[in-house]
Amino acid sequence: MSHDLVGVWEVGLSDGIHRIEFEHGTTTGKRVISVDGKEILRRDWMFKLVGKETFSVGSSGTKATINIDAVSGFAYEYTLEINGKSLKKYMENRSKVTSTWVLNLDGIDCRVVLEKDTMDIWCNGQKLETAGEFVDDGTETHFTLGDHDCCVKAVSSGKRRDGIIHTLLIDGQSCRRSDNSFYWMSV
Repeated sequence: MSHDLVGVWEVGLSDGIHRIEFEHGTTTGKRVISVDGKEILRRDWMFKLVGKETFSVGSSGTKATINIDAVSGFAYEYTLEINGKSLKKYMENRSKVTSTWVLNLDGIDCRVVLEKDTMDIWCNGQKLETAGEFVDDGTETHFTLGDHDCCVKAVSSGKRRDGIIHTLLIDGQSCRRSDNSFYWMSV
């Protein structure tokens, strides 16, 4: 582990949870960004120690920016933005536009994500083939996981504030939704 590692964030996107690491050498001017253990950006001998670095994360190329700000003297603050929003704001908004279920199916951990705006469904980083249909009480989006028939059922809650309720059914059994809180930062 580098002595210059100053920030680590984990960000949940539809294609999975991505680990972002940032190294900042304040004596050498070095900046290194790694995503999922792979170095994607390296700058050496930067004389300006504050600023920002922009890069892409995930298979959809989500825009991420690390901001480097001087706090006092030689102390720095590092913040991550996703699509122009603070990580916290982005994840709060993301929990409104996606539903996530984490489950173990046939001994395999699965993270199933529904993108509510497109009705795309992802499992462990792969976008799945789906078939949607209208039913009497809403819509159903069908897909398979291994040998299991799956469906995301969308029905009105009957309350404007609650909106549409999305439920994952696997072989006809309902699964509990995760809280979408896949983000953290540590040093």
